[in-house]
Amino acid sequence: MNQKRFLILLLLVSLILIGLWLPANAAPAFQAGIPTPTAGADGRILYIVQPGDSCYRVAAINGITVEQLRAFNSKIDANCTNLIPGQELLIGLVGPAAATPTNGPSPTPAPPTLTPTPFAGTTQICVLLFDDQNGNALRETTEPAIAGGAVSVTETNGKYTATQNTVINSDPTVYEGICFDKVPEGHYNISVAPPDKYNPTMAITYSLDVKAGDRAFVDFGAQSTATTLAENPQTPANKNPTFSLFGILGAVLLLGGAGLGWYAWRMGKPSSKFGGGKGMLRK
Repeated sequence: MNQKRFLILLLLVSLILIGLWLPANAAPAFQAGIPTPTAGADGRILYIVQPGDSCYRVAAINGITVEQLRAFNSKIDANCTNLIPGQELLIGLVGPAAATPTNGPSPTPAPPTLTPTPFAGTTQICVLLFDDQNGNALRETTEPAIAGGAVSVTETNGKYTATQNTVINSDPTVYEGICFDKVPEGHYNISVAPPDKYNPTMAITYSLDVKAGDRAFVDFGAQSTATTLAENPQTPANKNPTFSLFGILGAVLLLGGAGLGWYAWRMGKPSSKFGGGKGMLRK
């Protein structure tokens, strides 16, 4: 009887040792098939449209609302039927991002102007995207607002987030930019994305603290690529148009002088028709 118990105990110990010796195979980790977009050098987060994508799918994948997706991408139609595989969509802005102005001082936006307002408990943040035509990162009175850009206002603790497209106000005496109303007080990151064919001339992200009853104004500048090309022409003819004009005038004068010389030579040559009479020119 004791021998039988000993054999059973020996068998159990052997099974335990064999179980400890065999390696455990872990279940393979789940791999998501959707790549996570990363921000580019200009602070934009872009998503590449995949086959079968819709506005709702793109918004859900990237953790934003369909309204924010439409605000960032004004070219999406009302029914979201013009998404093309391979198309780039703007889905967010991060910062601060380095911006290289065409010329002028270091790209630093002016501090916001805070003025008291009648309402209490909330604040208002107004943002202007202007055409920085001279590239000096400062708003001049002759530099107009730019339409078609995107502005994002986000409270760092998640109390508020909103996105709007920049427009040209029909009444510039009121305000030339766009305003976010009923914004709770807090610390905010304000980001702007210029429209196509515009380059930023200052940082595209700005942070500020606002308190209830304040009204904040923040300006961002961008310069048209057409202005940049006009200031930096590439063809030699554009570099010195005066030289081309003088070249044409010189060629005309040279041809005129050659013609006068030929005429004088003909007039001084003896005529065989009238028996070798003298010409009009005499030495």
